[in-house]
Amino acid sequence: MIDLYYWPTPNGQKVSILLEETGLPYRIVPINIGRGDQFTPEFLALNPNHRMPVIVDRDPAEGTEPVTVIESGAILLYLAEKSGAFLPKPLKERYEAVQWVIWQMANQGPKFGENGHFRRAEASGQHGDLSYPRRRFDDEANRLYGVMNMRLRDRPWLAGDAYSIADSAAYPWAAYCDKQGQDIDEFVHVKRWLDAVGSRPAVQRGIEAGAELVTDLSKLTSEEMERRSKILLNQRARPLP
Repeated sequence: MIDLYYWPTPNGQKVSILLEETGLPYRIVPINIGRGDQFTPEFLALNPNHRMPVIVDRDPAEGTEPVTVIESGAILLYLAEKSGAFLPKPLKERYEAVQWVIWQMANQGPKFGENGHFRRAEASGQHGDLSYPRRRFDDEANRLYGVMNMRLRDRPWLAGDAYSIADSAAYPWAAYCDKQGQDIDEFVHVKRWLDAVGSRPAVQRGIEAGAELVTDLSKLTSEEMERRSKILLNQRARPLP
């Protein structure tokens, strides 16, 4: 059994998608990031970077003590190796998939995240002139959709001819194109790929995993929203114990 420390965000959904694709048995351990569960001593013992997702494999292949893995990209690689699926065996094809997982971790996820952050900050009207960071990250989001569009113009999946962990990694972020302020019709090959990935039953189950945990932010008071912002934003180094 795999314990998935999780909240239904794109980073968490990368892992729930692959768990559903592989059929590996797992259970969700909710980490309510709005409440601050990621800063509890119990969670910090698993991940000193205080970020979900995290997995604890209680039945590792080598029969050792439970194995803890942090960082969604590393988790995808671990699950692919454990299941023997969605990561090609031949060296060239294998690294086609690995490099696009790393691309997602280093480019798509961070830049899309910053774009969403500054879009929300500008909409609040509480942070002054944000025209520069808004333009900067909107352009980056557009550029990265373009990178995917170019990559997918002559192959069905990011790594080539077969669905892989690269598609599991990129899909949850790419699917929210409206939240990135992008017109998906501008990127016809990405749109085709989104439809193909989104039609997979395991992907649908992975996206829905933990859906009951989602909070309707429109129903929260301004005081609660401010409290959550203090937890989630502008974090600095934690003092040594």
